[in-house]
Amino acid sequence: MAESLKNKTVKGVGWSAIDNVAQYGVTFIVSIVLARLLSPDDYGLIGLIGIFTAVCNTLINAGFTTALIRKKDATDDDYNTVFIVNLGISLLLYAIIFFCSPLIAGFFQREELVWLTRVSSFGMILGALSLVQQTRLTKRIDFKSQTKITITASISSGILGILLAFLNFGVWALVAQALSSQLIRTALLWHVNKWIPQLNFSKNSFHELFGFGWKMMVSGCIDTVWKELYQFVVGTFYSPATLGQYTRAKHFSQLLSSNLTSVVQRVTYPVLSSIQDDKTRMASAYRKMIKTTMFVTSICCFFLGAVSEPLIHCLIGAKWHEAAIYLPLICINGSTYPLHAINLNMLQVQGRSDLFLGLEIIKKIIAVGPLLIGAFWGIIPMLLASIATNIFAYFLNSKYSGKLLGYSSWMQLKDIAPSYGIAFIVSLSVYFLKYLPISNWVILPLQIILGGIVFYFVCRYTRNQDYKEVITMVSPLVKKTKKK
Repeated sequence: MAESLKNKTVKGVGWSAIDNVAQYGVTFIVSIVLARLLSPDDYGLIGLIGIFTAVCNTLINAGFTTALIRKKDATDDDYNTVFIVNLGISLLLYAIIFFCSPLIAGFFQREELVWLTRVSSFGMILGALSLVQQTRLTKRIDFKSQTKITITASISSGILGILLAFLNFGVWALVAQALSSQLIRTALLWHVNKWIPQLNFSKNSFHELFGFGWKMMVSGCIDTVWKELYQFVVGTFYSPATLGQYTRAKHFSQLLSSNLTSVVQRVTYPVLSSIQDDKTRMASAYRKMIKTTMFVTSICCFFLGAVSEPLIHCLIGAKWHEAAIYLPLICINGSTYPLHAINLNMLQVQGRSDLFLGLEIIKKIIAVGPLLIGAFWGIIPMLLASIATNIFAYFLNSKYSGKLLGYSSWMQLKDIAPSYGIAFIVSLSVYFLKYLPISNWVILPLQIILGGIVFYFVCRYTRNQDYKEVITMVSPLVKKTKKK
């Protein structure tokens, strides 16, 4: 049984990783082309719209999908009820945004935001139509189907976005790319699932799922609002162009941090939920997930921060230099995101959505500090302050989840310390190469080669167990790929 669960988890992680790599990888390649064709101001306008749509998407979900995945015996009544609620909320919120778009445009003093907001926000409705369909696949830990859907949607929408950018559609190329991606993804999810919702609303299902989900919804809204407030502060107190630089830096960081966090959340939650009654197995799986995930995340994020300037200059041009300055600090913060995700997943699995909500409120009150610093002292001080609050947030998250399984914050730190040590050594070994009086096109390959060599020899010399675990997990997938 344990071996079966391990195999399912490894396959889930593998396909979920491929899914995210495909999505972010294709998006990344497309964004490189678009960043050269479009301006920081164009990306800043999309960033301003994202402040509102991100919060609305959290409200649309309403915590129901999380409750569905956690429930072992979900029925058709449950799925139908969630579908109706998701769609109903999306229609209501779209109507509100549609009529409030002139106010949004007036606040930021950009008239073009009226129709940009109205058109791009339609993606909320398309997303609502796909939530239950995706949840059904996730509950079955079927990330293979999701991967195929993601690849198709990302490539198709990417081609459309690039074509429109070449035709000088400007910021509308970004809107078309996002909407077409969501439309294709939703259509394919319906096709693959073969599940047709019925207009059967169950009060019992609603009360049961909402009893757990509303706390997750409020927690998600608080978290989303605070994440978007950073963009709000930058967009309000500076300019859309500066916001564009900031969002570009975040996008590069998210290729690793959010990507890995998404993989961890999508796979660990249904897997841990399936063994929620066996504390011994949960504790063992919990520790292994933290050690393996943080080994990969810390090293990748620190290395990305170390090569940020040559990387951004080579890929999207010198006009994005400001983004390269922000990226290292964002990467330091991003390296801890999967650690937060695993600890918070543990609270959800244990049904402690009340504790989850309480922690979010405390953390966000403390997070006001960096926002005020950003408004009055600048973006760099804001990012430095956010690192400090992020460390404090970790101790809050891990304190309670650790108590549930006897795996304390300090035990976790002891387990991940070697990974951060390797990350620091590798990143430091390549960082100062950027000061060489040669082209960035030469510096970047040198950094990648030297970083790979240092990483390999440090792991082999220290006989790092997490390195061996990752190699053990990856090897079967590589062999299967070669055979095919």
